[in-house]
Amino acid sequence: MSARLPKTVLASVPSMVPAGYEVRELSATDAEVMAEAYRRNSEHLAPWEPIRPAGFYTVSGQRDVIRQRLEDQRQGRGGSWVLADGEAIVGQVTLSNVVRGVFQSCSVGYWVDGDHTGRGLGSALLEVACETARSWELHRVEAATVLRNVASQAVLAKCGFTWIGTAVDYLFIAGRWQDHRLYQRLPHDGPPASASASG
Repeated sequence: MSARLPKTVLASVPSMVPAGYEVRELSATDAEVMAEAYRRNSEHLAPWEPIRPAGFYTVSGQRDVIRQRLEDQRQGRGGSWVLADGEAIVGQVTLSNVVRGVFQSCSVGYWVDGDHTGRGLGSALLEVACETARSWELHRVEAATVLRNVASQAVLAKCGFTWIGTAVDYLFIAGRWQDHRLYQRLPHDGPPASASASG
């Protein structure tokens, strides 16, 4: 499976994204702008992410991250897209942990620059991700938020995600194991043509 956006999805992306912004695939040449984006948003994202080593915020560190994301794409394990405002990156959405067989599921994660919130960008990124998952014939997209991230929970609800429960000590976020609210959306209900019945 290629993680590249099919042409049908690419054609619908502009209508999902507010004017002035662009969603495109993460590129091997994005290390510098990604490092800059993460440095600019380090405090904004800190409550919702793992504690990052200093190297994560460097061009070299982002080269390593991007290299792994692109390898995941080549292997059919996921895909990653960035939200651009001119030359700057102001958001990202990633599909990961793709499981085929009878599960046909993946996880989604996203972030939006602290200076660009409240403009519908998170919703747009999630719609792009879910449309992509549908085109990959993935039945289920899972998202998780720490309990107090009510803003992200509102975005998920707006995008048709359903709350399915709370997972205790689900992820190691901001230096400690934290409970998460789990959500799912089912973008593809048909039988998976390429799935093995054995899972």
